[in-house]
Amino acid sequence: MKSKMKMILMLMVFAVLCATAQDVPSPAPKQTERLCIRGAMVHVGNSKVISNGIVCFENGLITMVADATTIKTDETFGKIIDATGKNLYPGFIALNTTLGLTEVEAVRATRDFEEIGSLNPNSKTAIAFNTDSRIIPTVRSNGVLFSQTAPQGGVISGSSSVLQLDAWNWEDAVVKSADGIYLNWPSMYHVKGWWAEPEGSEENKEYHRQVELIESYFDQAKSYYDAVHQKQNLQFEAMRPLFEKKINLYVRTNYVLEMQEAIRFAEKYGMKVVLVDALESYMIADELAAKKIPVILNAPHSLPADAFGDIRQPYKTPALLQKAGVLFALSIGSSWQERNLPFQAGTAAAYGLSKEEAVASISFNAAKILGVDNKIGTIEVGKSASFICSTGDILDMKSSNIEFAFIDGRAINLGNKQTDLYKKFSEKYGLK
Repeated sequence: MKSKMKMILMLMVFAVLCATAQDVPSPAPKQTERLCIRGAMVHVGNSKVISNGIVCFENGLITMVADATTIKTDETFGKIIDATGKNLYPGFIALNTTLGLTEVEAVRATRDFEEIGSLNPNSKTAIAFNTDSRIIPTVRSNGVLFSQTAPQGGVISGSSSVLQLDAWNWEDAVVKSADGIYLNWPSMYHVKGWWAEPEGSEENKEYHRQVELIESYFDQAKSYYDAVHQKQNLQFEAMRPLFEKKINLYVRTNYVLEMQEAIRFAEKYGMKVVLVDALESYMIADELAAKKIPVILNAPHSLPADAFGDIRQPYKTPALLQKAGVLFALSIGSSWQERNLPFQAGTAAAYGLSKEEAVASISFNAAKILGVDNKIGTIEVGKSASFICSTGDILDMKSSNIEFAFIDGRAINLGNKQTDLYKKFSEKYGLK
């Protein structure tokens, strides 16, 4: 009986994996001719706007960004795409996501974002990235063209990777193979009712014990970094760039005291720290700005950190960080929900951010935190020709209507399973 059930489960998993490979558009071919998009309102991504712009690109790179009223085009400009009355945005970046690492959350065999054990700094997400994921086209069709695919679980989850979302394999997708290591900071509070445990409780002792274990591990890694070794330790080798400040230490934590302890911890080892999730970051915004500590705000469409908080606080937090001068970006921290990333930025715009600041929070700011702002994040000369064209406000789900998109100058297919079903049943019921 057990063997029969096991066989049925394996067949179900196989069916899921086979279905995943279907309905996924093939990656677009390389750009072969010079192209120019003219007439669109160009949202550069760094809070600048060109109301009537022209953007030219060749061999996957942007060669011109200018006011179209001052430019007379001729045959040397190549093919001209008329985008009059439309909006052009830089490709959005999904941060702290499991995109490409999970397919069906209820099926364990399709979840590849967590390794066995609690200390896995040498675990890389790039090599596990599934470019044939059926979720990716649905996310891409809403303007998310890049992801920071991040590991989950354990204490040190592993290293995240920056990837573009239209590729044949993970090697083709890589923008930056390892941009940082994720650390899950222990929680000070273990709530049994709706109150926090008092100082000196068993839960508080457990918190300090976990912090001591983390410090002990980092002390060992630092000693390894400082010494010369004939034999390599793969885990500590993966942490070497942290001590060299070449990559970020991403710390997942939410509450003020935990964030402050995480900051002190990173300062002790001289590391570049980025706070992730950070629900209560608005309470220490001035400190974060003074220390130039970036923040990745997770799930702005969420409830406040405590039961008595302002129900709209998560919507207001981005504007408070912006006002204080904190470098921040928005994320959802999921996979298929990343398609809603532009709309979460839209909510932040409704609660204090300007529209261009909201665009920057999922483009330029994200690229800057990841250390890839020299390649992506804005529509500027020399950067990747990766952008989206919409007939409406891309941050507004009622008016957003994406017409076309480019990644590295390649016109990508915006089709997905949902659009195919829409066309299928529109024809069936004569709606088209």
